[in-house]
Order: sequence, then C-alpha cells, then structure tokens
Amino acid sequence: MKDILDAIQSQSATAADFAALPLPDSYRAITVHKDETEMFDGLASRDKDPRKSLHLDQVPVPELGPGEALVAVMASSVNYNSVWTSIFEPLSTFGFLERYGRLSELTKRHDLPYHVIGS
Repeated sequence: MKDILDAIQSQSATAADFAALPLPDSYRAITVHKDETEMFDGLASRDKDPRKSLHLDQVPVPELGPGEALVAVMASSVNYNSVWTSIFEPLSTFGFLERYGRLSELTKRHDLPYHVIGS
C-alpha cells in the first residue's frame, strides 16, 4: 500500500508507473455481514444502531471483470446510504446481490457473506 501512496504523492509518477504497481491482496473496508441482516428485526428505525452492524474487515481485492476498474479510495465518509445499508433498510443489499449473482458466472462473485459499504 505504501508504494501506491508514494506514487500518488509523487510529482513525477507517470501512467506507466501506476500501471506497474503491484496490487495488494487485500484491503481494509467497512462491511456489513449477511448473517446479521435480522439483528434489528422488531425495532423501529430510530432504535437501530448502525455501530452494531458495521465491521472493519480485511477483505480480498476483487478480480476485475470486463468494464470494471479498481479505484484507490484515500478517504470516505458516512452518508444516508451508508446508514440505510447498516440498518438493512429499506431493503437489505444482500437480496439484490444474491439476485445479481445469479445472472452470470461473472456476477456470481458479488454474492458474498459480506458487503463493503459505500456508494
């Protein structure tokens, strides 16, 4: 990860320099877990605490498919989509990801036991 940061901060790094950088095997991400989608059942939205469902995990860097790109995110923040995802409202993202995963061999890799939040 340090090599990527050094290249970003370099005044002289070229596109070829970035293309030659090795990708890490994994990265830290804030995730929600599929096996916790019912943790807030029976609670009013205002009583659901996002801190209980958000996890800091080390997750594998995904393989790229056609038309996809990896983006180095240097900073992020919480917005309403993050909160809704974390309390599994109005619908859990896992339902969408399961359906999407059934479309093809390529999309199957999105049906995971965790979801990296962000939009």
